[in-house]
Amino acid sequence: MKRFWIVLTVMLPTFIEILDTTINNVALRHIQGSLSAGVDESTWIITSYLVSNAIVIPMAGWLSRVFGRKNYLIFSIALFTISSFLCGTAWSLTSLILFRVLQGIGGGGLQPLSQSILLETFPKEKYGAAMAIYGMGIIMAPILGPIVGGWIADNFSWRWIYYINIPVGIISILMTYLVIEDPHYLKKKEKLKIDYPGIIFLALGIGCLQVMLDKGEREDWFESKFIITLFVVSIVSLIALLWWELKRAEHPIVNFRLFKDKNFFFGNLVMFFTFINLFGSIILLPIYVQNLMGYTAFLAGLVLGPAGIIQFIAFPISGKIVDRINPKIPLAFGIIMCAYSTHLMSLFNLQAGFWDFVYPRAVLALGMAFVITPLAAMTVAYIPKEKMQDATPLNGVIRNIGGSVGTAIVTTIVSQRAQFHQFRLIENLTPYDIPYQIAIEKLNEYLQPRALLPPEGAIYKELIRQAQAIAFNEAFWILSVGMISMLLTIMFFRRPIYKKKGGSPDVVH
Repeated sequence: MKRFWIVLTVMLPTFIEILDTTINNVALRHIQGSLSAGVDESTWIITSYLVSNAIVIPMAGWLSRVFGRKNYLIFSIALFTISSFLCGTAWSLTSLILFRVLQGIGGGGLQPLSQSILLETFPKEKYGAAMAIYGMGIIMAPILGPIVGGWIADNFSWRWIYYINIPVGIISILMTYLVIEDPHYLKKKEKLKIDYPGIIFLALGIGCLQVMLDKGEREDWFESKFIITLFVVSIVSLIALLWWELKRAEHPIVNFRLFKDKNFFFGNLVMFFTFINLFGSIILLPIYVQNLMGYTAFLAGLVLGPAGIIQFIAFPISGKIVDRINPKIPLAFGIIMCAYSTHLMSLFNLQAGFWDFVYPRAVLALGMAFVITPLAAMTVAYIPKEKMQDATPLNGVIRNIGGSVGTAIVTTIVSQRAQFHQFRLIENLTPYDIPYQIAIEKLNEYLQPRALLPPEGAIYKELIRQAQAIAFNEAFWILSVGMISMLLTIMFFRRPIYKKKGGSPDVVH
């Protein structure tokens, strides 16, 4: 029973934090109009949160050791809750961006802390069940976010997307105070020895990388001096961070030595590509059905809806399977399903029906359940529990960067390839092309009596739609190829084999 309350306590704030991230994307237009902000200005509402969040995540282990994990968790929830209230009361775009930075700092510790607490609560032979619970939270939230955000923004004020965090935050603080206890190796807090160079390199490297990924498409990537500057600063800072933490830091803020563990290295590699696939498809699919098929926001949400039901069923099943057989088998199955789902999406056409969009998304939901659970369990299988608070932040930041990279890749592909196909298709629209002449004549007969678009305008509008559809298909295909390539990594994982040592389970090395 105590395990149940621990699970509920740590997953509640984590779920609401991830949900809040995706809700903002949907409500951005409402915020933009309310605060009289331009499109470019309003995107900083998203970017400011992502940057501060990404900087704090890898520091979560160090902060837990310095202040105590329970204290740090309560502080994170409290800061996230208070800043959510402030975001809801924001009177200008500047104030909202400032409060979003604070919200990102508070939310940064929630995901890695909840994962490390779950892994310490469950014995190692039950890691599958623990990671099934965690996976449900981190996968379900991005699915429900657009639906909940759209409904709140359409029926209430956009401010309520922040106010809904407040009661959840208060309950989470009380539950954390009553239920969570620090393990024995964290009860003795370390002396406050701050790794200033590590913090500076980390903030510059991760911060500039996150801004570059978020703004790259809008700034036309390396055609922009701003993006080039961010890229150079990020690369130099991350290299300096790696060198400093491994060679010079007496008390490193990020424990890169964990990557010497083969399972941890390849697990994070697969997780990176998995979240490229997940976020890439989550971004593209609603845009496809709304912009090209004319679906309403509600119908677009329904396309994603069945996936949530499938994941509620699939994650507990995957957890039980992982605890009973070699985790490599469900992992291989999950990778194949994820790749197959985005391959199906690459076959979309403009005559597709509602269920043609639902089925691939449902396949992806099934695949994700059988990737996240065994992958998370195997990644930390050989990490000692006292180092878990260092491992989970690294896993979290790689997962977040994977999502940002996936978003940047697909938006760039769709934008640039749509232009390419538009130019190629327009080459055939000449007065000398017989099918074009026939189409003009037929459209004239239909459109002129109704005083609609001239036939040339209608044909050009359809040409743009067709060009965009081809670009979407290419983006889905690239996601599929990237995902299926991860099958090659499975042979490098060591299977966790458990035995009893003094009555408690452990991993056989």
